[in-house]
Amino acid sequence: MLVSGQEARSGATEDRGPRARMRKIMLDAAMRLMQDGLIPSVSDVAEAAQVSRATAYRYFPSQSALIQAAVDEALGPILAWTSTSSDAQVRVTELVTFAYPRMESYEATLKAALRLALDQWARRHAGLFGDEVPMVRGHRIGLLNSAVMPLKGRLKRDRFQRLTQSLSLVFGTEAFVVLKDIWGLDRKRAEEVALWTCNALIQAAVAEEGKAAAEGARSGAKRKINALTKSKTRRKVK
Repeated sequence: MLVSGQEARSGATEDRGPRARMRKIMLDAAMRLMQDGLIPSVSDVAEAAQVSRATAYRYFPSQSALIQAAVDEALGPILAWTSTSSDAQVRVTELVTFAYPRMESYEATLKAALRLALDQWARRHAGLFGDEVPMVRGHRIGLLNSAVMPLKGRLKRDRFQRLTQSLSLVFGTEAFVVLKDIWGLDRKRAEEVALWTCNALIQAAVAEEGKAAAEGARSGAKRKINALTKSKTRRKVK
C-alpha cells in the first residue's frame, strides 16, 4: 500500500515518539522476564518497567496481547522476509538460514509464547478460559506459502497445501524445541536437519505431481485408443 509523504512522516514521528518509546520499554522488560523463564503478566511487566498498571494496560490490554507483541518484536525481521529467487528450494533454504539464528536469539520469548498457547488451550478445554482473548499463532503459514510460491502453478491445489502443511512441522518453535531440547543439537546442526527435511518434502511433492501427470497422460491415451477401437468395431459391424 502506498502512503503519502505526509502520512509517512506522521508514521515515522509516531514510531519515534513517546508512545513508541514507552511501548519498547515495556516489551524489553517483558523479554527480560521471559529470559528468566517466566510468562509475564501485564502487571509483572508494569512492575519491571516501573510504570503504573493503568499505563501498562493501555498499551497491552491482556497477557495475550503482551506476549503476542513480544513475539512480533522478536520475529520482526523474519516476518518481513522476502526472496527474489524463482526456485522453491532456494527460497526455503534462504528462509530457514535467515530465521533460525533469530529464533535462537529469542528462544526464551518463543518458548514462553508456546507455553502460554498450551496453557490457554488447557484452560479453554476445561471451561476456565472466560472471555480472555486467545493468543494468535500462525505466522509460519504465510512465510511458508511465500517460500514455496514458485510451485503454486506446478502443483495441484491440494498437493501445494499439503506441502506447506508438511513444512510447518519442520519450521517453527515446536520443531526448534524438538531438535535442540530433545535431540540436543546446536543451532547449526538443527538448521541442517530442517533444511534436509524441507528439501526432501519439496522433492517428494514435485515427484508425486510428475507421477500423477504421467499417469493421467497414460490414462488419457488409453481412453483415446479404446474409443478409436470401439469406433472401428462399430463400423465393421455395420
